[in-house]
Amino acid sequence: MSEIPVYPPSPEFVQRAHVKGMAAYRDLYERAKQDPPAFWADIARKELTWFKDFNQALEWEAPFAKWFTGGKINASYNCLDRHLATPRKNKAAIVFEGEPGDRRFITYQELHRLVCRFATVLKNRGLKTGDRAIIYMPMIPELPVALLACARLGIIHSVVFGGFSAEALKARIEDLGATVVITADGGWRRGKEVRLKDAVDESLKEAPQVRDVIVFKRTGSSLEMKAGRDHWWHDLDAELSKDPQTEAAAERCPAEPLDSEHPLYVLYTSGTTGRPKGVLHTTAGYVLQTMMTMKWVFDLQEDDVYWCTADIGWVTGHSYIVYGPLAAGATCVMYEGAPDYPAFDRFWRIIEKYRVSIFYTSPTAIRAMIRQGDQLPNSHDISSLRLLGSVGEPINPAAWDWYHRVIGKGRLPIVDTWWQTETGAIMISPMPGATPLKPGSGTLPLPGIIADIVDSKGEPVGENREGYLIIRQPWPSMVRNIWGDPERFKQQYWSRVPGCYFTGDAARQDEDGYFWVLGRVDDVMNVSGHRLSTMEIESALVHHPSVAEAAVVGKPHEITGQAVCAFITLKRGDWNHADLGKELRQWVAKEIGAFARPEEIRFTDALPKTRSGKIMRRLLREIVTTNAVTGDVTTLEDLSVVAKLSSQHDED
Repeated sequence: MSEIPVYPPSPEFVQRAHVKGMAAYRDLYERAKQDPPAFWADIARKELTWFKDFNQALEWEAPFAKWFTGGKINASYNCLDRHLATPRKNKAAIVFEGEPGDRRFITYQELHRLVCRFATVLKNRGLKTGDRAIIYMPMIPELPVALLACARLGIIHSVVFGGFSAEALKARIEDLGATVVITADGGWRRGKEVRLKDAVDESLKEAPQVRDVIVFKRTGSSLEMKAGRDHWWHDLDAELSKDPQTEAAAERCPAEPLDSEHPLYVLYTSGTTGRPKGVLHTTAGYVLQTMMTMKWVFDLQEDDVYWCTADIGWVTGHSYIVYGPLAAGATCVMYEGAPDYPAFDRFWRIIEKYRVSIFYTSPTAIRAMIRQGDQLPNSHDISSLRLLGSVGEPINPAAWDWYHRVIGKGRLPIVDTWWQTETGAIMISPMPGATPLKPGSGTLPLPGIIADIVDSKGEPVGENREGYLIIRQPWPSMVRNIWGDPERFKQQYWSRVPGCYFTGDAARQDEDGYFWVLGRVDDVMNVSGHRLSTMEIESALVHHPSVAEAAVVGKPHEITGQAVCAFITLKRGDWNHADLGKELRQWVAKEIGAFARPEEIRFTDALPKTRSGKIMRRLLREIVTTNAVTGDVTTLEDLSVVAKLSSQHDED
């Protein structure tokens, strides 16, 4: 790590930044550390709009937290209504581009109108505070409209990513106890229609509790509508316009004053078992911390055009497309389709077209861009960019360097963000006007986040030692529970180190206090007594000029305990796999040490990934150990990838 370059923020960036220089960061961090509840209480009163002030900042009975108790608030109001008395009223809230090329510009005033009308539609269907809704839609503006309409009324919502199967959808409907499903006929992905209503129909064959299915017409394809249950969004909306007084009232639909701890949403994530777990987030603390991280991490300014490329079906989309940016008054770009359609320059075209200034994407997307070469981004004017971000997994230094050099032109800061579905908001990240950057490191915890690295006994491991990443103090946006399963919540997150949140990630901390997240604890191998991080070996492999992407897992070995097995996708070129395999083994030995040399290298056209772009190393471990895939695979993007890798194993 001593050889890794350090990139301090430029004086020009510091001059305009919300947090200027490391002294300002340290002052803010120490103030938060001395009394976290008082720190957050002060910010909450300044930054959020309350219907009723709270009595107490934090009630903490580990592992259950309540933030801002006694307060009354509404997430939708904080994202919309309070902006209407400011110049933001006429500012673009959402800039939308559909995959076919259709565009919409929606101001805060117009978004407020759309949300109020749809909230009235939900009320007219008999839905009320405490009811539960499943939202299963493409990446179109009506998706955030549906979220904010539910939040306006206190309807607990769960967004299911539009690529999930009917079976996965059914499991989530049943677990949540939803009575309404909000969907669309379909959406567009790589030029093809993804039919959503068909999956809803299949999932509801044994779901009598669902009374209503509301369908937005996106693709216009034919579909079956079940009488009494299924309703077109536009028909229900048209009912509001039959009477001027009714329409006027609908467009003023008031936001419900809700308890600060009222459940906002449940987001289902995959577990190692076949049962997905519903991560529960509540209202006030979640909105506060997502909004503040927009300012601290992305240094959001009033004139920024901000684009997070995630899907709203994942937590990144909840926190950094909808609730955080809109509460902060941002202009957000939304794109419906795939980054490689109709060509791999779609991202750069969008940045050029809408003059995007903040770009937040995943290492998976970055590596895919690297594979296509520098000519595509270089052929577009992306000079509007002033800040780059990375999310989803640790970004290896080689990918960081390309992102900085080619996209950032060697001058833009990169905020490499560490957080989880369970944390709700970013926890470890540079503050771009303060923190010197080190490629591959998330750098330092944000104010109010007390992070540490410990051993299996819960004792701090010290400088440059690998251990388990934990959070020692509660924070406002933290997961409150697993829906319907508090015992699982306690066991999974709070049993390893009593009173502390166990992240499940391995990490180390360098001499400057910077955190280096190495991946999931399960992604650490033990080879002849050497504890090896999969990320470290993957980073070395991706640094080789032939490699586009790499995933490393441990496979059983009768002598060394585990051996390193690497799955590799290559950049375009005419490669001799046998010769290249030998070269890559020696490359890793030179970069890390002979003990890290992969015993086996498998070349593949694709790696198994979730629909949010994360490599599913668990499946690779199963392939190299048992050649069978078990557990929950509902988040897998393409099952055929696993089948091909398994067949390769059989041939071997």
